[in-house]
Amino acid sequence: QVQLVESGGGLVQAGGSLRLSCAASGIRFRVYTMGWYRQAPGKQRELVAHITESTGTNYADSVKGRFTISRDNAKNTVYLQMNNLKPEDTAVYYCNANRPGHNTWGQGTPVSVSS
Repeated sequence: QVQLVESGGGLVQAGGSLRLSCAASGIRFRVYTMGWYRQAPGKQRELVAHITESTGTNYADSVKGRFTISRDNAKNTVYLQMNNLKPEDTAVYYCNANRPGHNTWGQGTPVSVSS
């Protein structure tokens, strides 16, 4: 059974930092592109960052220079280091595992940034 479990969300003041983690099970983790998405109230889910099996990365313009995605294939875990958080980063953050024919989501972890 494929499972993605996010952790690390919470409440933080603007300018603060959080580190999200997503632990995967039931998949051959190393061959998946892993991504972080977020969905703010009343808005569509959007890509924050993703990291390919060859560790190539891609970021949304709004988080470039502030967020860093990384993966540890030995631990089947993907991370999102979020620095200099802004109120507009407030959202539920979802982990995603993707490869052709396979797409799995985690349950989400909420991040709230106060001004």
